[in-house]
Amino acid sequence: MGILDSLKKTKQSMRQWTWHHATVFILTFFSYAFFHACRKAFSNIKDSMEKSFSPMNASMYPYDTWQKETLFHSETKANVFLGELDTLFLFAYAIGLFFFGMLGDRVNLKAMLTVGMCGSAILTFLFGYLSAILGVRNLWYYRCIYCLNGLFQATGWPATVAIMGNWFSKKSGGLVFGFWSGNASTGNILGSLIVASVLHYGYEYGMLLNSMLLFCGGILISICLIVHPNEVGLEAPSELENKENFKTSKEGIVNNQSTSSDNIEIHLHQPTHAISFVQALLIPGVIPYSLSYACLKLVNYTFFFWLPTYLSQGLHWDDSLADKLSNFYDIGGIAGGILAGIITDVMGVRSPVVGLMLLLSTVSLYLYNAFGTTYTSNVALMIVTGFLIGGPANTISTAITADLGKHEKIRGSAEALSTVTGIIDGTGSIGAAIGQYLVPVINQHLGWHYVFYFLILMTAMSLFCIIPMLYCELKQLIRNRSGEVDYQSVRNEES
Repeated sequence: MGILDSLKKTKQSMRQWTWHHATVFILTFFSYAFFHACRKAFSNIKDSMEKSFSPMNASMYPYDTWQKETLFHSETKANVFLGELDTLFLFAYAIGLFFFGMLGDRVNLKAMLTVGMCGSAILTFLFGYLSAILGVRNLWYYRCIYCLNGLFQATGWPATVAIMGNWFSKKSGGLVFGFWSGNASTGNILGSLIVASVLHYGYEYGMLLNSMLLFCGGILISICLIVHPNEVGLEAPSELENKENFKTSKEGIVNNQSTSSDNIEIHLHQPTHAISFVQALLIPGVIPYSLSYACLKLVNYTFFFWLPTYLSQGLHWDDSLADKLSNFYDIGGIAGGILAGIITDVMGVRSPVVGLMLLLSTVSLYLYNAFGTTYTSNVALMIVTGFLIGGPANTISTAITADLGKHEKIRGSAEALSTVTGIIDGTGSIGAAIGQYLVPVINQHLGWHYVFYFLILMTAMSLFCIIPMLYCELKQLIRNRSGEVDYQSVRNEES
């Protein structure tokens, strides 16, 4: 009965969708995809930048300005510096997520998203294109520009998740966010293809094209995006759910005269307000999932930032080929997010699916490290690894985050989505930032094999962090399947 009820609720929710829902889905999907395309561009040009920074390979690149002076005496030191840039970016990104997460529940989300997209586009242009054309040879220039870029990029995720949460209900959250969560991987693929197509002209042109794409996307968002259904005369999912609860409560008045219909009306029209950071942090599940996502995002972003470099330096494959092959990880991530979202909707719980995929991902990481030495085996294992890591990562950062942002504990406030998103993704970005500093250091002293052992350990830690949630939801799932009690009601009561 639990599965049938979940499917029934999902169908009911889908009947209420309009073309406005589709427009919001597409605009927010591609706005965040364009953010990620710019991020991925830096990942894909990293090996080329390392070579241009070191004297051994400076003559390989036809830019007169880059031949005049090199920043480092060896490729290894250039590698460590670029890892430092990743760390600075992610720490700034994490701080920005905490800040813009809270700000997003208090300001116009469209304005915040537009400023973030256009600002990040300008900074990407300054970092990757203008610096190469003008021959900028200053480490602090790169540090400051990339750090600021992290702050502007931090506007994207809280804003887009909160806007999606305004339009789509929890009943279909897994399905909708399962497809929508492919935005980051789609952006990664798009950014990689753009860079690969112009890399033979110079890496700066890949950064130029991606920054132009992001800037144009920001202009489109400022003109076309509708933040809330009320702006076009539609009711938000929370308002529709309140009406359903009102009908149920009103029917109960007949059997319980002590209940006042006036009180029900007041509750139905209770105004929403933004909650504080501490209140959002104390929502049940926010801390466990934040810690879990910190470990998982470390793993995911290691592939994001370092997979092309590993294929180029660790397996000695051509840069352009490495850029194209790295896209298969994102293809697996898209499929994993979609399937995990659908299954969690049908089951009515999320952590069991996330936990199983995390457990299997530790095995896939080991196999990729041990046997991914040929093109065929590498691509196959890369897709499997992306599927098993991307699925949980996308589910936590979208469907689970949206669920927690609308938790019963908030008692009617719909203004917590952006704050909760900022907390979970911000904590995840701190973990990712630490990882991007450790990865080149581990590689420098121990080699790529130990980098993968480190990733296996972090994946296991991600699973360990959600054990309390996993235990609780498995227990309630068993009770729900046996017909003893409705799962959702029990979860709300325990909260």
